[in-house]
Amino acid sequence: MTSLPDAVSLSPLPALGPAPTRSGLIVESLKSAIFSGKLSPGETLVERRIADQLGVSKTPVREALIVLERSGLVATFNRRIEVRRLSFTDVRHIYEQRVLLEPWAIEDAARIDPGFAAARQALDDARQHAKDGNTAGQALANRRFHRGMYSSCENDFVVKALDSLQDLTALAVVGVLWERWPRGAAEAAEHEAIYEAAHRGDAKAAAAMMRDHITASIDLVRRHERRSDGHSAERDSLSR
Repeated sequence: MTSLPDAVSLSPLPALGPAPTRSGLIVESLKSAIFSGKLSPGETLVERRIADQLGVSKTPVREALIVLERSGLVATFNRRIEVRRLSFTDVRHIYEQRVLLEPWAIEDAARIDPGFAAARQALDDARQHAKDGNTAGQALANRRFHRGMYSSCENDFVVKALDSLQDLTALAVVGVLWERWPRGAAEAAEHEAIYEAAHRGDAKAAAAMMRDHITASIDLVRRHERRSDGHSAERDSLSR
């Protein structure tokens, strides 16, 4: 009888590349709709309706919604799944986490990929979207710029954490900040300065500028947060 060869004598199998699952593709489709404003904060997400629109069964849609709920982009209220509404306090907390991680990640990424080619492309795209008046496209390009600056960081845990925070930032921009954000031109200039510093090899300067950049957003959100709290208190007093 011929015996099977020992496992150690077998040639190792080649690693499989990442294969997108159907639920993964649905996650990306829903994210795109949320970040572009096609799905608004508070809008109900119905499994059957999404399945019909995408031509899939309800099962991968249900799986996709679970992923989005874990990421914080959707939430369940009274058995309804909705695009999450963020308060100014939520947004401040998001930026406060980013300011702790993102500058460090940029310094680390500069050791590995000093070219930051993806960030450069995102800047060019953002500039074109601004000329075209495409606010949603500009916001998404800005998100890609930030990811292009930190994604080469060696620490995958930090990259994944920042990816999640960037998703929530994109939701904040659509749901909370678009109509109240006067820093568009200033942010574009800051992005250019951050990229130029990193590209010429001054990672510490790029990290410091990114810290200041995010801190400016925290300060602006905090001002809106105080005004929002004041309006809430006024409404409460009037209802008594």
